[in-house]
Amino acid sequence: MRSVALVLYEGAMLFEAATAVEVFGVVRDDIADPWYDLTVYGPRSAWLGELARVATASGFGPVAGADTVVVPSCHDVDAEPPADVVAALRAAHARGARIMSLCTGAFVLAAAGLLDGRRVTTHWAHAADLARRYPEVEVDADVLYVDDDPVLTSAGKAACMDLCLHVVRKDHGAAAANTLARRLVVPPHRSGGQAQFIAAPSPATGSPLEAVMRWSVERLHEPLTVEQLASRAGMSSRNLARHFVATTGTTPLRWLHNQRLHRAQELLETTDLAVDLIADRTGMGTAATLRRHFHRTVGVAPDQYRRTFRRDR
Repeated sequence: MRSVALVLYEGAMLFEAATAVEVFGVVRDDIADPWYDLTVYGPRSAWLGELARVATASGFGPVAGADTVVVPSCHDVDAEPPADVVAALRAAHARGARIMSLCTGAFVLAAAGLLDGRRVTTHWAHAADLARRYPEVEVDADVLYVDDDPVLTSAGKAACMDLCLHVVRKDHGAAAANTLARRLVVPPHRSGGQAQFIAAPSPATGSPLEAVMRWSVERLHEPLTVEQLASRAGMSSRNLARHFVATTGTTPLRWLHNQRLHRAQELLETTDLAVDLIADRTGMGTAATLRRHFHRTVGVAPDQYRRTFRRDR
């Protein structure tokens, strides 16, 4: 999945296009070698929003040959996308390319017929319009992104970065995605199922929730309970759950479960520890339990994940 085509057209938005360029267009062979090879396609001089014109590889014909095609958001969701963009997307999809839309770029994919019968998302403010205009599409307005391989869609702005990092995680592993996130100073991983609309993206520095999260991550090998977390935070279990949902979009136990799986991914990538030892260090208990949850969430067995993403460091 090395070659990436960024599809620009009149009315494409600057922020989402820049997000894709930052993740896929900057050479980062120190993180994973080879990194991505991004090419920007579009009219000879396309406007991005109302701020900039961008030099592009002329035309959309070569888009069909890319491994991954990225479609940024559009300024006017009511405008029909250019016919040559639609044709290029259909050709890429027919060839088996992975196709990503960022924010309202989902309207372009829908116009090309690529979302029919799929579960997708877009910016919450435009979700009802997308569902009304394309009744064959299952629109979920409550999530950050949806990976319905090979078609992936995201909500707006920051969720575009979440989807791009999710793709890096799929292609190069959790350690590479986490390294890139640290370099970009963004959250290392937010699951696609996290809510678009939450009270705050992360707990305020010095808050009880931030402290209990850090305390929990340092003790993933222990059988932690909601009662222990609540006691550590100095609040009732119900109050802790309310704060967790407001801040992360999920419950304390689900958040803990996700942290254990993330730690397991990193240990599989960066160590030679046996699966049963990784299960013990991540609080999963047994290798069988880890394998079951890992396969359910990541989609492959731990051993296969290790063969794919193991790196000597």
